[in-house]
Amino acid sequence: MTNNWVLFGLLILVFLITRKWIVSAFKRIAKNKNATLKRKLMVRQILLVSHLLIFIIIGTMVLGIDYGKFIVFLSSAFAVLGIALFAQWSILSNITAGILIFFNFPYRVGDTVRIANKDFDLTGMIEEITTFHVLIRHADGDLITYPNSLILQTPVIKLKAKHLKLSNEEDEHNE
Repeated sequence: MTNNWVLFGLLILVFLITRKWIVSAFKRIAKNKNATLKRKLMVRQILLVSHLLIFIIIGTMVLGIDYGKFIVFLSSAFAVLGIALFAQWSILSNITAGILIFFNFPYRVGDTVRIANKDFDLTGMIEEITTFHVLIRHADGDLITYPNSLILQTPVIKLKAKHLKLSNEEDEHNE
């Protein structure tokens, strides 16, 4: 039993070291991102909570909780969570896409973009990238809310800023 507590102490030490590493790595990455403080804090919080949950699961195993009972508990919890999330699959996919966009999206707030869509003109300046959607301000002032999961699946064209102004002037000229 004392051996388990020594392992648990080492696990806590590893947890603290990896947490510091995650925080410092995130600071380095977030410094180069042109994202709002609110968005940076949201992504940081999701990473830290995930890190904590992983170490809680490992810690319970190190302390010698019966694996059979633990597996039954986890499978029951995941079944309930799975049923709840299946009903809200789009929310979960948008949150996941929001995290991917934070780290890998080649466009930033302030960029002028066109989302390839044959039915609607989805051209404008990216105003905000949130947990669930990207806000794009159209040249006529309308605010387009586009879900994160769809923006990862749809071609996005980065335009020069003057292109938005020119297309707006052409629309006014045609009227």
